[in-house]
Formats: sequence, structure tokens, C-alpha cells
Amino acid sequence: MESAVRAAAPHALVDVVRDALAAGYGASAVRLHLADYGLTVLRPVGEPTDEPLSLDNSWEGRAFGSQEPLEQRPRHGGGVDHHLPVTVRGDRLGILTVRLPRDRSTPQTVAELKRVADLLGHEILVAERDTDLYRRARRVSRLTLAAEMQWELLPARACEAPEYAIGAQLEPAYAIHGDNFDWSADGKGLTLAVTNGMGEGIQAALLSNLAVKALRNARRAGIGVADQAALADQALYEQHRGALHVSTLLLHFDLATGRVEAVDAGSPQLWRRRGRTIERIDLEAQLPLGMFEESDYTAQKFEVRPGDRLLFASDGVYEAVSPRGGEAYGERALARAISSTGLLPAAMVPRAVLQELAQYRETEPADDALVVCLDWFGRAEDR
Repeated sequence: MESAVRAAAPHALVDVVRDALAAGYGASAVRLHLADYGLTVLRPVGEPTDEPLSLDNSWEGRAFGSQEPLEQRPRHGGGVDHHLPVTVRGDRLGILTVRLPRDRSTPQTVAELKRVADLLGHEILVAERDTDLYRRARRVSRLTLAAEMQWELLPARACEAPEYAIGAQLEPAYAIHGDNFDWSADGKGLTLAVTNGMGEGIQAALLSNLAVKALRNARRAGIGVADQAALADQALYEQHRGALHVSTLLLHFDLATGRVEAVDAGSPQLWRRRGRTIERIDLEAQLPLGMFEESDYTAQKFEVRPGDRLLFASDGVYEAVSPRGGEAYGERALARAISSTGLLPAAMVPRAVLQELAQYRETEPADDALVVCLDWFGRAEDR
């Protein structure tokens, strides 16, 4: 089956899996649903007549949330539906549903189907280089051009490693402008960047694109976060001469020790939950990238401990105002949201916080809203 899937045409992955499961396991139906950009529904792949499924009120949605296989016995007809999460290194893509005869629905078979779902997830990421089928399936409506540019720039919505787990989400998902996040890790460290570009629409997307690519270029040169910020600052100033700038929070985590080097160059905020204590981490404010020529940046240092949860929020989150009391979300409501989502995994926290923000705001957003959550586990010997 693995050989057949890897040899399949990029647009035909589901068809090849369907044929292989029918031949090898007697599967009578195989369906793939992918989560949309806004994490509101699961949309079918290759079945344009099928309706999207709720992430909250469907069997597939429950399997997506729990990240565990679920069995469902249809009311009509025989067989058992197995709903299997399709996830790649913590990035939740969707759900593979396989209907098997009841006598074939054994624990061993479910374990083998989980491997099929994992294989399918990895192959989808490779196939997206050559087909738009899976990206189209993720869209409830058309993306603006600015949003298209931003989504193409993002690494993923989640990532997991033994030392940490990350989740991130942007809203409004189909019309985002200048907010962005990026991360990269190797065996020694994790680098995380949260950016917020000036302006709206294409201008903001182009500005963020330049900033993120400049930061990546500097990061891949193997230099520290302070020098990364300085080189990105020069690239932005050379292009816009200070007329446009990008607020950035840039951090590097040492995986072995939990030591963090941070450059706070603008508006994104950093909050920490440690045990029952929730507090904002105030870093030394430095100049946004591109504001002045040849700005110098200094990295501050702090430590994270196993069990810490860090939450990063853009100004579209903490500056959102309630129409009732006129109080900004970041004054007290954000701390309550961090507390209320304490039992959720990092991948699901940003969506939950943004849902609470929407209820607090009660109106259409005036700015992008970005939330990134990082759970720190540390090395096994330190837990």
C-alpha cells in the first residue's frame, strides 16, 4: 500500500488508498475530510456534492479534536465507520473515514489504518507542490489575495517535538493582512517569530513577506536572534526607507536547558502560565524592524520550565475592545481565556482563544488577530 500511495499521481491519493483498502480490508467506503483555514468545518476531498462537517458536532469532528480513532456504527446498513486523524508532526490536517465489515473491525486493523492515515498525511504535504486539490478543499470561501500570500508563507498550524508543542491560528482566516508566525527547529534549538506588518491588504502582505523571508535568510546563516533582527531591519529599511516597518517578537529556545534569548521589536505580547500563575512577560521594548537605518538589537534572556505554557498575541487580540464596557481584551479577559483553555493541547488553544475573543468583541474585527501557543515539556530527564 505504501508503494502504491507513493507512486500515485498527486491528485489521486484518496482514490489509490480507497482501492487498496477495498482490496486488502474489504472497505466499502473511504472518505477524506480536511479542516478549513478557519478551523470551523471539515470539507470533503474529491466529493463536491458532500456537505462540510462541523468540527464540534460530528463524529469526524470529535476524532479531530481528540486525535484518537473513533468507531461509529451507521444506523442503516452494515459495517463500522472508523474515523482516523490525519496528522503530520502535530499539524492536524483532517480525518480519514473507512467503512469496514464488522468482522474486520479489530484492534489490529485499526492500528494498521492509523498507519495508513499517517502515510496519507505525509503524502498530501508532498503532493501539494504539484496540485491545488487539497488547498481548494480547505476553503469555505475564496481567500483574498493578501490572505493567499500569507497562508503560503506560514510553516503549518501546529508542530510537535519531544521538548515542545506549538499551535497557531490567524483570523479572519480568509482576509488576513499583515500578521504572521514562523518557526524552525533542529536538534539543539527552536526559533520562533511572531510578526505584525503595517498597513492592509497587498501592501501589508508584501511587507510581511519581505520581513519573514529576511528573518529566514538570516536564521539559515546560523547567527543569533539579535543579528537576525538586525539583518532583517536592514533589508526592510533599504526597501522602504523607514516609511513602513514590522513589529516582531523573535525568540530562540535551547532545547537542552530551556534558556531563551528574545528580541522584542514591536507590538506582539508574550504571556506565561506557570502552574496557576498567569502573567505577561514584559521584555525590553526595541525598535520595530525597518523603522531606522542600522538599528542595534540586544537579546534578553529568561528560562522556561517543564510545564510552562507561553501564549503570543498580536495587537488585534489584546487591543480588541468590548462594545459594552469599553475595556480592552488584554486587560483581564485574555488572562481568563488562557486559564479556561488550560486543559486543551497547544494545537487547539489558539482557536479556542480566538472564539472567546469573537464573543467578547461582538463585532467584525478591525484588525488581524494572531494567537500562538507553545507548551514547553523540556528534555525527559528534566520533567
